[in-house]
Amino acid sequence: MTSIPKTPSRYRSRSDAKTPLTPSIISAFNSISISPQKRSHPADLSNPFITKSRQASPVKRATGGGVIVSDSFHRQAGGGVIRKGGIETRLDVVSRDYLPPTSQPRPELKRSRSTPATRERTQSTGDNRDRFITTREADDVAATLELMSLNPKTVSPGHTARLAAATGVPLNRRVLAYHEAPPASSSDSTLSQQRELARPLYGRPGELPSSTSSTTNKSRRIPTQPERVLDAPGMVDDFYLNLVSWSIQNVVAVALAESTYVWRADTGIVSHLSEAPEGTYVSSVDFSNDGAYLGIGLGTGEVELWDVEAGQKLRTMGGHQGQIAVLSWNAHILSSGCGDGSIWHHDVRVPRHKVMELLGHTGEVCGLKWRADGELLASGGNDNVVNIWDGRLGDVTEGARGQAKWTKRNHTAAVKAIAWCPWQSSLLASGGGTNDATVHVWNSGTGARLHSLKTPSQVTSIIWSPHKKEILTTHGYPTNAIMVHAYPSLERIAEIRDAHDSRVLYTAVGPAGDVVCTGAGDENLKFWRIWEGVGAKKKKEGKERSSSTRSGILSIR
Repeated sequence: MTSIPKTPSRYRSRSDAKTPLTPSIISAFNSISISPQKRSHPADLSNPFITKSRQASPVKRATGGGVIVSDSFHRQAGGGVIRKGGIETRLDVVSRDYLPPTSQPRPELKRSRSTPATRERTQSTGDNRDRFITTREADDVAATLELMSLNPKTVSPGHTARLAAATGVPLNRRVLAYHEAPPASSSDSTLSQQRELARPLYGRPGELPSSTSSTTNKSRRIPTQPERVLDAPGMVDDFYLNLVSWSIQNVVAVALAESTYVWRADTGIVSHLSEAPEGTYVSSVDFSNDGAYLGIGLGTGEVELWDVEAGQKLRTMGGHQGQIAVLSWNAHILSSGCGDGSIWHHDVRVPRHKVMELLGHTGEVCGLKWRADGELLASGGNDNVVNIWDGRLGDVTEGARGQAKWTKRNHTAAVKAIAWCPWQSSLLASGGGTNDATVHVWNSGTGARLHSLKTPSQVTSIIWSPHKKEILTTHGYPTNAIMVHAYPSLERIAEIRDAHDSRVLYTAVGPAGDVVCTGAGDENLKFWRIWEGVGAKKKKEGKERSSSTRSGILSIR
């Protein structure tokens, strides 16, 4: 006997017959007391910032009732911009982070054949960092040890004292210290012959006839010698890294292998800020917009946040699967470029720091720069691609991703040099590596390429002059030069050939916009006065030249 299948409940028709109420049901309804109660709405699980119970940020300062919040501050907070001045100038940074689940082992990263791995090169050149400098004066060891910053947790003071006594080298004065200028490269006949033999292999249109010459336009006189040279032992010779940053408070941060140092240009004081964990190295540094915080990228994919004035680490933000070759700040957002081609936006004010991920590169991201107004972000990578991203974060949800506004593939080598024009916000300049050696200027509004300039060697960095319509570029082998070009004609104004003994890789411009700091694999930091600051008056020949920078800064002692 076959059974008739039942009709599913969603297809059943409602019956018109009503069930009569029994006396027991009626008495139960009468006993119910109906009173208005406040309903509790469940937390919105799609928004990570709304939870049922959330602990307050441990570093966030409590505001008392005596602080008056003005209407202008309300408007600034609503617009997402906190202006400088008053109690709201410093960021409220949390120190307890969201720990993501453990991931799988990191895959091996692909690098250019011309550049070996940074970790192997750092280990192989470890002996060179401890070279003996014969020009140092043998000071009192006891006085030197008082000035040294010893960490009793990791270093034995007795061992350090014996080491300093045996070598006779005051280690704390060897880092970012003055030293005599190296001999001219022309004095080494063997090196000159090797350069002359290799020069035709790297010859490009527009290069100078000699490998040790310099040229200056008749209308401009730029000094061909640096105003100051600092010794930076352990500086890694890696094209993809970014190891120098100059803050608005006139402080220079330099990464030397596993250590990070800060040099105050006002006083010339050098202090050791941080040490990378064992087994890794510092791959990038960048100051925040107000100069109060320093972001440090590590080879393990972590980003550290440091308070420069207090010398204290505030937090460590992890999650990347490769080294952090470049960092860039925009207010409270710290963007990091990773070796796996991803770009992350970190909000330093919240525990779950990752607020957006940008995927547009297939190679290591080595160039990254926010525009001054924070509306656009430009990036360059080892895949020869330049991307321009929309700076708006949108919905702050976990796993949010952004798409590139413009993608340019005109370069034929890795793009590390990225710079926004300070006096015309729509202009973006980018420079390519050895196989390209070309500078392109883009219109970020339309995506059009406005100008192109072929250079004699790889372009390692680009700086727009804040006071003149000029562009400064630094280059690698074989010229190792600093070049200044007029804009928009791109006519060469000046060139300093062999500015370093090796390729010029790292640059930063001072807060006054007149002095440029360059770093290279020859373990030197050099300061060049390229432009005059605002309001600087020209002096007669033989008199001291005035500058917008404070008196005594960057003067040779």
